[in-house]
Amino acid sequence: MPDRLTLGFDTSAAHCAAALLRGDRLLASRHEEMAKGQAERLMPMIEELLSEAGATFRQIDVIGVGTGPGNFTGIRVAVAAARGLSLAMGVPAIGVSATDALAWGLPRPCRIQIPSRADTVIWQDFGQEPPQAGEPVAGSRPQQAATGALPPGPAPAAPAVAIAEGVARMAAMLADRGPQPRPAPVYLRPADAAPGRDAPPRILP
Repeated sequence: MPDRLTLGFDTSAAHCAAALLRGDRLLASRHEEMAKGQAERLMPMIEELLSEAGATFRQIDVIGVGTGPGNFTGIRVAVAAARGLSLAMGVPAIGVSATDALAWGLPRPCRIQIPSRADTVIWQDFGQEPPQAGEPVAGSRPQQAATGALPPGPAPAAPAVAIAEGVARMAAMLADRGPQPRPAPVYLRPADAAPGRDAPPRILP
């Protein structure tokens, strides 16, 4: 679908970001730094993008959502929004990891590094030029390590696109491959807030 309208958004870190594509063309994008408030800002931001592009929610064909790793609450905000929009509009919602989104369009091999907290980074290596842009090394996945303690590998690369645009482009590519699993958060460690002693663990599937 060359004219497919793809919405991508991400709140996996201290930001709220969204992008809108028509086919391969970037129509509009926003990226606002914020430590909190993403839940309140996300939907108005999407409405602003649609207005700028002269489009409506009904015209969206694919939703891409950033699934982390990153901030627990932020990831859940975006994933819940994507699932809700998907159900309401009857269009696919496709999850895209932060590392996959930031690797979009980069020459291979490369390493994506994302600053995390407590002097750590989230990282993932991407190998030789894959048949489809954005595909990681077979078997590789996002990992977390102390800054300066990463194993040998490709040099860290500066992203070619902003994270929301990368999410949208990856989602559009994956949509061409057929049905995808519904979005689910990518967590690298347990949540900070533990449930009560008698409460069962709650997991967003």
